[in-house]
Amino acid sequence: MEKPPIHPFIPIIIGVISISFSAIFVKLAEAESGAIAFYRMLFSVLIIAPAFFKNHVHELKMLYQRDWLFSIIAGIFLAFHFILWFESLRYTSVASSTILVTMQPLFAFAGTYLFFKERLTMQAILSGIIAILGSFLISWGDFNISGSALFGDLLALIACVLVTGYFLFGQEVRKRISLITYTMVVYSISTICLFFYVLLKGESFGPYPFSTWIWFLLLAILPNLLGHSLFNWSIKWVSANVISIAILFEPIGASILALFIFGEKLIATQIIGGIIVIIGIMLFVLDIKALRNFFRKSN
Repeated sequence: MEKPPIHPFIPIIIGVISISFSAIFVKLAEAESGAIAFYRMLFSVLIIAPAFFKNHVHELKMLYQRDWLFSIIAGIFLAFHFILWFESLRYTSVASSTILVTMQPLFAFAGTYLFFKERLTMQAILSGIIAILGSFLISWGDFNISGSALFGDLLALIACVLVTGYFLFGQEVRKRISLITYTMVVYSISTICLFFYVLLKGESFGPYPFSTWIWFLLLAILPNLLGHSLFNWSIKWVSANVISIAILFEPIGASILALFIFGEKLIATQIIGGIIVIIGIMLFVLDIKALRNFFRKSN
């Protein structure tokens, strides 16, 4: 394998920092959830369009009818993932919302078990139970704060289910075409879906304060394009499990930013519940056998 130009952990760290700003930019934008999601996706499409039309447009011929169907479903799921997640941030804290959304690996495993009959392991079952207990603790603490906070937690969990569906439907299409083409197709479908959502719901397309347009643009550049692009670049030299674990630090980064920017303080149930969720997901993505063999060799 060729040597990477820089250590992969450097872009991974930058990627984690980039995606940690997502919830912050959403709360700073003075717009409704659907409009924020629409402009996030629209600006993302406009940014990658030149590269797509210059080098990758021919790949559209490689898409079958089934690919288009799956891409449409993935794009719709992604659109409503953003709508519900952004809406959850209006009701619950940045910490609770981002922690619950990062439970995606467990929902993905549940989806592959239900639809693809993948085998359940004791490690997966145990990690799922641990993470669910942590999420219940977060929700219980938020319910004691207010019923609206619990509603926000529920929206975040549904958003997590939707982004899982986005990954499950998109993974087969992504295997045969480049990242830019896949991103262009799905993001464009998501943008169209969000356009009609905003139109039908009666949300405003503008005008907005200049600062809100900056938050829209930064949402497209940092978490959407820079963050996930760096993860996709790094996966050439590190395992997918390393990326999965790195993404778990998003709630930590987002919570720290929310503390300094919005003054959102964490309560005990959020801290303990968040730690339990992260431990559960780490247990799920870590290869326990490989770790055991590594320590045996070290001894």
